[in-house]
Amino acid sequence: MTKAISLLGSTGSIGRQTLEVCEEIGVKVEALTAKSSVDLLEKQVRRFRPRLAVLQELDAAMELQRRLSDVDVEVAYGLDGLLRAAALGSSDTVVTAVVGVAGLRPTLAAIEAGKRIALANKETLVCAGELVMIAARRYGAEIIPVDSEHSAIFQCLQGCRDYREVRRIILTCSGGPFFGLRREELANKTKTDALKHPNWTMGAKITVDCATLMNKGLEFIEAMHLFRMPPERVGVVIHRQSIVHSMVEYQDGAVLAQMGTPDMRLPIRYALTYPERAGTELPPLDLLSCPPLTFQEPDMEAFPCLRMAMECAQAGGTACAVLNGANEAAVGMFLREEIGFGQIPELVERALSQISVKYHPSLEDILEADRKARECVKRGLS
Repeated sequence: MTKAISLLGSTGSIGRQTLEVCEEIGVKVEALTAKSSVDLLEKQVRRFRPRLAVLQELDAAMELQRRLSDVDVEVAYGLDGLLRAAALGSSDTVVTAVVGVAGLRPTLAAIEAGKRIALANKETLVCAGELVMIAARRYGAEIIPVDSEHSAIFQCLQGCRDYREVRRIILTCSGGPFFGLRREELANKTKTDALKHPNWTMGAKITVDCATLMNKGLEFIEAMHLFRMPPERVGVVIHRQSIVHSMVEYQDGAVLAQMGTPDMRLPIRYALTYPERAGTELPPLDLLSCPPLTFQEPDMEAFPCLRMAMECAQAGGTACAVLNGANEAAVGMFLREEIGFGQIPELVERALSQISVKYHPSLEDILEADRKARECVKRGLS
């Protein structure tokens, strides 16, 4: 069980819920990092008293340091500060809750330091899954998924002696706020519409990804790397109720499913307590009052982001980094209300069609593919 953590991305939705869990189960917080939220990070530092607090921007870090002059905490900034937090000697677990490809370098730093990784940053494995998993084996770092779907699969695999016993992994998908709509009906959906997820409370970027089904596409790629499965042995089904978080089908026909209420504190708690299970006061799943459980095929025509992600998974190389970089850029523009909802998949597809894939990439190749994808999306509006 985890004794002390470095929490990368403490002011986001996963970060805040992680701190709730730490407080409940008595895990020490040694480092907190955020992008620019000085006010919230100050409150978190005063409450949890970490050794190190990091902000991405220098001005924000200087302001935080001024405010915390009465607190025994070191304040750092930028990528160097983030890497220090990831490798901090007093933490045995690093919770990577940074959004996007920005989480890649610090996750690798934590792996090289031999930490347990409580992985909530799916883009790390999407963009550089092969490099990350090789590094984890080399340095003896344990990766425990925090995403509810991958946590479910991880739990369903606990009794598996050999992954050759697995026939396929089945990821469940809520379908987001626009389930059942045709592609032409989605074109003019607004930011407000897209942020109304029916079941989960999450950050803005991941909520939009759920609306386009890109989130499930990214999880598809992540699952391949995390559980060493080829794309043909990973499936996706729409499950509107978000009660079955994912399933594993075995060669003998048995299907194991992990069920629970849609609350991210549950997989966070498991990632921090594994291989133990700590008690909780959260309400358990009431089978007698939960709705009927339904399963349907995803509509790849209405939601082409899922299709594109699956195609990139087959292609390999830097294709997934291009997919992710283009999507991050397009979703950012949508959240700033610079483009319409329907333009997100169009801009991603444009980047995929214009940027060549490089196979067996280095970390530099992956970051360069990400940069090119973002530039291509920006050019698409000019």
